[in-house]
Amino acid sequence: MKLLAATLGAVLVLAADAFSPLSLTKARSNAVTSSGTALKSLGGMDAYDAQMKAMMSAQQQPAASTTAAPLSAQTDNYKSSQRWRKRTKQLATLGPASSSFEMIEKLFLAGADIFRLNFSHGEHQQKQELLDIIRQVEAKYEHPIAILGDLQGPKLRVGTFANPDGERLEAGQIFRFDLDESPGTNQRVRLPHPEIIAASQVGHVLLIDDGKMKLEVIGTGPGYLDCNVVVPGMIKDRKGVNTPDSILEISCLTPKDREDLDYMLGIGVDWIALSFVQRPEDIVEIKRLIMEYNPTNAFPPHVMAKIEKPSCFFGDNLEKIVELCDGIMVARGDLGVECAPEDVPILQKTIIDECRTQGKPCVVATQMLEVYNLTVFIAYFLKFIPVLLCTNIMLCVNVSHFREASDAATAIYDGADAIMLSAESAAGMYPEESVLMQQRIINRVEGDAHYSQYLQSNRPKITDGTSASAIILAARSVARNVNAKCIASFTVGGDTARKASMKRPEQPILAISPLIETCRHLAMSWGVYPHYCPEENLDSDNFRDMLWVACQVGLNKGLVTDDRDLLVVTAGFPFGTPGAANIIRVVPAAGPTFWDATL
Repeated sequence: MKLLAATLGAVLVLAADAFSPLSLTKARSNAVTSSGTALKSLGGMDAYDAQMKAMMSAQQQPAASTTAAPLSAQTDNYKSSQRWRKRTKQLATLGPASSSFEMIEKLFLAGADIFRLNFSHGEHQQKQELLDIIRQVEAKYEHPIAILGDLQGPKLRVGTFANPDGERLEAGQIFRFDLDESPGTNQRVRLPHPEIIAASQVGHVLLIDDGKMKLEVIGTGPGYLDCNVVVPGMIKDRKGVNTPDSILEISCLTPKDREDLDYMLGIGVDWIALSFVQRPEDIVEIKRLIMEYNPTNAFPPHVMAKIEKPSCFFGDNLEKIVELCDGIMVARGDLGVECAPEDVPILQKTIIDECRTQGKPCVVATQMLEVYNLTVFIAYFLKFIPVLLCTNIMLCVNVSHFREASDAATAIYDGADAIMLSAESAAGMYPEESVLMQQRIINRVEGDAHYSQYLQSNRPKITDGTSASAIILAARSVARNVNAKCIASFTVGGDTARKASMKRPEQPILAISPLIETCRHLAMSWGVYPHYCPEENLDSDNFRDMLWVACQVGLNKGLVTDDRDLLVVTAGFPFGTPGAANIIRVVPAAGPTFWDATL
């Protein structure tokens, strides 16, 4: 037993070391290792930020040299891979483990359609360098890639304690939160957020340290809350506070967020994720700031609301939030802190259904495949340990792995437009493998007959009565009846392609636009493969020429592979009028030589 304990202890120490920011530094780059002495004195997010500085500095030159690589340097078969056969999009967060051109290119080829820049960590210059690399990958593969900038949002925390180790609160104990700046004790601590004290009522719940402790308000007064400890635990300096029962009279944009927002708008991100959304007015506020930054910008970044607060479900808040924003992120981790665990799957389905009804893309995020990295890493060390000693630990790890795969699959079955990786791709030991695993789950689910049945039984109705909507409905029906390989849509603002995505057709949607901003926005939408075609390469007065462009692009992207493959093409004339789709044609991919003269 001593040998077993020592062996398992060694494995866990190695695993823990491997997943600490310092060990990632050792594993990822010799250049970063050279700065390891400085990193040893750091921990947590300080180490994260230090890694980013070191890795960016070391990898600037490789990224620049890779830019010159010709298109022929791509792998010959990448367009025929499963990466180009999926409908559900993949969003990968970038970080120390994925900051080089080589790794970002691998993540793209493994399935990533959107890259997330998390502004909670790192410096602005690091985000600029990551954005530049993404644009290089985009240019190399001639395929639009969306970049999402994620704002941190307010962080509500308790004050500090006289005891540096914090205080243990017991069940049934009365504990006070107040505005007194003196160090906390076992009886009280400062809560430097008067908005929480003002909004809290008797019976409201306060959650401490991501829900590890639960307190119920039993008394209120000028500048204080008296609470009964329901779930005991250790409360330490600056631990987070969640208020699931209250709507706080604070902006969801802190001064840091406003600086980050200005920077995002300056460097040109495509999507902006807004944290701490409590009500529709929060969306109005950020859209006003975006418009004030550049009133003449006809194509500003799209806004994605992160649903992580119970107040989003009060009354008709969810419906209005979805209506006002351009997309939604289901922040399951934060929802799981403030909502009952059994409610989260139902809330996830509710959010996705509302997004589909309104035709807005929906991303399901957080803790998708975090255990997968641990599974792969521990498996390496277990080959040095006798099989009988490994049984229990492998059972634990693999069961968690299967559960997380099931969570990802459930989001896809529910109809999400995209699923997201966070720490797995940003700081995990195996970012590429995590994206590939995610892609495998997507392809497996989308190949299941149940998936098609679920989508067909839950297709939202398009009831606006416009000719564009009628064309989209007809295109889906025609494509199914003639067994077309692709629906090609010429679009300016992306509305036509989004409506096509809303109906979840069996065929991929090829969205061809003269605006690169539109193409990058559409990278978030289910089933849409955007293609940027500058106006000078498109004779919009010659519909026959536009049909030929659609065939060429479809062949180049591998969406059609044979001359006899059919495309259903939609467009609007006069071209360039938003939402004016009024033409539909069925054409073989072979080109004008084989077309009917009436086309």
